[in-house]
Amino acid sequence: VQLQASGGGLVQAGGSLRLSCSSSGKPFSVRVIGWYRQAPGNQRELVADINDLGTRTYAGSVKGRFTIARDSDESTMTLQMNSLKPEDTAVYYCKGVGLRNYRGRDYWGQGTQVTVSS
Repeated sequence: VQLQASGGGLVQAGGSLRLSCSSSGKPFSVRVIGWYRQAPGNQRELVADINDLGTRTYAGSVKGRFTIARDSDESTMTLQMNSLKPEDTAVYYCKGVGLRNYRGRDYWGQGTQVTVSS
């Protein structure tokens, strides 16, 4: 099972980006659950996640600007980021959890760089 994150880039403050995360491997082997980010010198932090009931949680700093969405097969998800700020600059990672024979394992995408210029 592998997760692939994409969609990062360089954008001016106030702009938008859309990140995508997809999983590969056997069907229904992983449920993608959230986005995290890590800026230089900082710990990795939760940006947004979505639980198995579809309930969404957002970090206070992104609430109202970012939207997480997940496909019905739970193998792909997106993060729509609007009104970006320089402080959103970080490497963004997607996270998934294993299902069935892969239960108990966490999976991470390789990260995609988001840079917001002022």
